Amino acid sequence: MLKSAFITLLVLSISIVAGSASVWYALKANEGIGAVVVGQWTAFPNLGTTEADPYSRARVAREGTLALGRAEGLSFSATRDIGGDLLRRECTYLVEGPVPPARFWTLYVTDPSGAVVKGSEYRPASLHSYQLTRLSDNSIAISAGRHPSPGNWLALSGSGPVTFVLNLFDTPIASGTGAADVVLPQIAKVGCDA
Repeated sequence: MLKSAFITLLVLSISIVAGSASVWYALKANEGIGAVVVGQWTAFPNLGTTEADPYSRARVAREGTLALGRAEGLSFSATRDIGGDLLRRECTYLVEGPVPPARFWTLYVTDPSGAVVKGSEYRPASLHSYQLTRLSDNSIAISAGRHPSPGNWLALSGSGPVTFVLNLFDTPIASGTGAADVVLPQIAKVGCDA
């Protein structure tokens, strides 16, 4: 009797721990069900719609974020640079390349909990499409790091991992299935502080 109660308790404990771990992983994963991956960037096009999968809905509920609907835009996030290394505040990055057509877009940096990272004393850790100098081919080149840089500079401060978030508002790629065919800027590591 005691042996079967112990075995039952052991099986239930393993099931609860394994189930909780799998749900935690599914909610924290930046890729997975419903994700569209473009280079280093990941988006969930169905996140703000009725077609969103249960894991995406749970992620929105847990994080308390306001998801963009298809008519509003699309949000891409990146946690790794072009070399596959995690993005960190101690490093300097070059975000360079084309941005898909959109009426307005923003680029900002968050910590792993989703809170916006504080920039420098004089600059926020966010930029938008109306304040940038563009290259001759209409693409962008943004330096992101702790140290000021000429041209477009996204100020970072502190230490630890970060996520770059690119929100495209009122963009044609959000309403169709063309999100996977889009070309986004690449994030290349320039160097890191010792």
